[in-house]
Amino acid sequence: MIKKSILVWLLIIPLAILNGTLREAFLIPWIGESYAEPVSVIILCLLIFIVSLVFIPRIGKEEQKTYWKIGILWIVLTIVFETILGLAMGNSFRELLKAYDITTGNLWLIVVIFMGIAPWLVAKIKRINK
Repeated sequence: MIKKSILVWLLIIPLAILNGTLREAFLIPWIGESYAEPVSVIILCLLIFIVSLVFIPRIGKEEQKTYWKIGILWIVLTIVFETILGLAMGNSFRELLKAYDITTGNLWLIVVIFMGIAPWLVAKIKRINK
């Protein structure tokens, strides 16, 4: 179950990178930064939901708490990935923490929370939880 859920998470990473690239290249020039950020968050959450909808049922019928564990695993993997990538790009921990401060207008925290909820939500919708 852990291997499968990590593989599903690995599918989300390139989609998140592509989403960020599209936001910078198209959305910001087209609708401006203040609108591009929430639109990008909605798009990424939809992509996470679609990937979850397709692949979470393939993990198998599990107890409800298993889907919460998958969500927590995805959150941890995402934060670790973002931290390592951010530090490798020369950002400080303070700069990295800003991404999680919703009061500054950064909406990344919404994506991370949704990522944690998505496996459970899909299990509920697909009625695959025990």
